[in-house]
Amino acid sequence: MDGKKRFVITEEPISVDYVSSLVTSPEYGAITIFQGVVRERTGARKVDHLEYEAYTEMAEDSMAQIEQEVLDRWPEIGRIAIVHRVGHLNVGETAMVVAVAAPHREPTYEALQFIVDKVKESVPIWKKEVWEDGEAWVEGPEYRRG
Repeated sequence: MDGKKRFVITEEPISVDYVSSLVTSPEYGAITIFQGVVRERTGARKVDHLEYEAYTEMAEDSMAQIEQEVLDRWPEIGRIAIVHRVGHLNVGETAMVVAVAAPHREPTYEALQFIVDKVKESVPIWKKEVWEDGEAWVEGPEYRRG
């Protein structure tokens, strides 16, 4: 490992290629990526933008704990990287990228789904949706709307 942080909260735009590079290694033949992008609609409402806030240190520690849960459950997984953006994000901008690497592809699919769900359920990151006609903080199962 090159020492680069693999669990990051950032205000900067996220590069999928960079996150992929955090888990790349000659021993891993599969890298599976999830890229979460701000969508233009939530149900019937048109989204203007999102605002994310996080308790950065705790969020990054929580991401590392998720990695340990994944490694305990899927020992074939080699590396994980999770990068989540905070601040003002417009429609079409990337909010989160998760990369999972393993020697073979099969375990990466389930592990990736698990990681994305755990980030949304347990990492101290808060999302405010701003619509044309209002705004609201969204948490928990609300992420799965629309």
